[in-house]
Amino acid sequence: MSVPLWLQILIGMLLGILAGLGLGEQAVLLKPIGTLFVNTIKMLIVPLVFCSLIVGVTSMQDTAKMGRIGFKSFAFYLGTTSIAISVGLAVGSIMKPGAGLGMHSEGAAVAKEVPSVMETLINIVPTNPIAALASGQILQVIVFAVALGIALVLIGEHGRPAIKVFESLAEAMYKLTDMVMKFAPYGVFGLMAWVAGEYGVDMLMPLIKVIIAVYLGCALHIIGFYSLVLSVVAKLNPIQFFKGIRSALAVAYTTSSSAGTLPVSMKCANESLGVNKKISSFVLPLGTTINMDGTALYQGVTALFVAQAFGIDLTWVDYITIILTATLASIGTAGVPGAGLVMLTLVLTTVGLPLEGVALIAGIDRILDMARTVVNVSGDLVATTVIAKSEDELDIEHYNADAQQSQLMADQVSLSQQVEK
Repeated sequence: MSVPLWLQILIGMLLGILAGLGLGEQAVLLKPIGTLFVNTIKMLIVPLVFCSLIVGVTSMQDTAKMGRIGFKSFAFYLGTTSIAISVGLAVGSIMKPGAGLGMHSEGAAVAKEVPSVMETLINIVPTNPIAALASGQILQVIVFAVALGIALVLIGEHGRPAIKVFESLAEAMYKLTDMVMKFAPYGVFGLMAWVAGEYGVDMLMPLIKVIIAVYLGCALHIIGFYSLVLSVVAKLNPIQFFKGIRSALAVAYTTSSSAGTLPVSMKCANESLGVNKKISSFVLPLGTTINMDGTALYQGVTALFVAQAFGIDLTWVDYITIILTATLASIGTAGVPGAGLVMLTLVLTTVGLPLEGVALIAGIDRILDMARTVVNVSGDLVATTVIAKSEDELDIEHYNADAQQSQLMADQVSLSQQVEK
């Protein structure tokens, strides 16, 4: 009996923690194993997003349906992001992680210039699509892929040869993803060994309350809010959903990259949840770029932590400003490790909080990044599943099957597709 991938990854993570605590600073020698894994995942991102989006767009010959799914995706992602940061603010207000620290600002810090909303909207259209692909500008890649996919649909039969090429490339990327994921347990082992060795137990104690607050908020959002959405809106069993995405959550937690987890998320959506590739190929890459529920929740907790640490009282206007800023900024936040820390400077600047507070968070940001990435990836998959159900593109029987039955169904579908070809 083969050990499932998620369990292999979990074992690798636990062994990595033990190795890191035992080796201490010497655990940095194991980091290259994790770095190699992260690099192979990053290698997949741009071609996978580009090919998958084109295939997803061209598979929906009904342009009205494509527009409808796009609207649902944007509405869902922005709505859940605003709720997530509200959860973060509520947890921060109740737990008061920064109360009593008595910090004092030593002068105003200079904030990194942040582009305006209009500049962000203008910059999403690439002036050079090849440069956008080469530099990994995911938002620009998405815009170009969607535009190219629509154009291929509109030219009819003339677009079929190109569509066939992208379909073949997408299938090749899915297979390459399978190959890369066989290395995941070893990569996770190396990453967790380095994190445990780098931070240890003692370094976490001064900021343990912040860590608990962020993790509590993330747990409430995933177990409470997402489960509610699945059961009430989509009429689906949340337990089956979380069983199906275990591998994606394990990779998200250890890599701290929602973009890096995308290949695994797509695999879970298609093979474990029964989502049609036409939906997952469009909604998941979009969510990786604009859906940052976990990052927004983190902003709420840490912004309040900084305010409390420096003895600054926030007004209701400040709370609303934080919600709006974090929600809009999430659209342009990259789904890579550490992006949330950069975004935090934007939130602190907007409400006039000392940027020295970023230094307080930076030491434990990797620990927090792991939790918020799990929320980001969960949100992407919840949106994909709910939208697929609303479009009648979710195989309910597949969704409700256990892991072994799901794999059998996936193999049968793959076999039937090969016979058709």
